Amino acid sequence: MTKKEIVELVSRKAHLTKKGAEEAIDVFLAEIGRVLSKGEKVVLSGFGTFRVISMKGKTVKITKTDKMVTIKTHRAPKFTPGKTLKRQVVR
Repeated sequence: MTKKEIVELVSRKAHLTKKGAEEAIDVFLAEIGRVLSKGEKVVLSGFGTFRVISMKGKTVKITKTDKMVTIKTHRAPKFTPGKTLKRQVVR
């Protein structure tokens, strides 16, 4: 499913214009990003939790080219699904 399809679905089900639905989704996603950028977590009950993890730097080998590449220490987003979402997927 694409963002465009989500906008259409939200627009139809929430009785919003497509522009209104798109703005709401954009604000929602931007706020998740803003909170994560501060190192905090976002908990959506039943859906899951978004948080930031620290990844240690390491050197890896690119098998196609046999080159060694160094990956710097960095932060990355991580999502852990909630129980309700897990149950929906398992069906």
